[in-house]
Amino acid sequence: MHREPEDEILPTLRQLGIGFVPYSPMGRGFLSGKITSPDDFAADDFRRTQPRFQGENFVKNLQLVEQVKALASQKEISPGQLALAWLLAQGQDIVPIPGTKRRDYLEENVGAVAIELTPEELAQIDQVVPRQAAAGERYAASLMEAVNR
Repeated sequence: MHREPEDEILPTLRQLGIGFVPYSPMGRGFLSGKITSPDDFAADDFRRTQPRFQGENFVKNLQLVEQVKALASQKEISPGQLALAWLLAQGQDIVPIPGTKRRDYLEENVGAVAIELTPEELAQIDQVVPRQAAAGERYAASLMEAVNR
């Protein structure tokens, strides 16, 4: 749900012939479609400190995820597979490496490689989750100071 690299980072990398590895391509688990409440996180879970997972930001971002889930359902794939397939469709220089704790999630993620999105589907995803759509910063203010340094 963080699309800011599309604005400046990707054009520069492409100009220099450098690939891009999206960090946390599943939106820290949000795009798995399995997170429905901040209460889903353990008390010591790092996501509890991130503004995107707090209060009204969580509610707004969950609404985005619900729209992604609806699009994925139309294609009979998981929301995570849709997110990864979208990333893979952005170019051969994009190499997402989603983290996972379970083998079945790994297999699901690998399945995204076989998913082809039509130009119409890509446009629909861009409409549902446009740049700057995510509510809240990626990290707490103290950590945001180190981003893009």
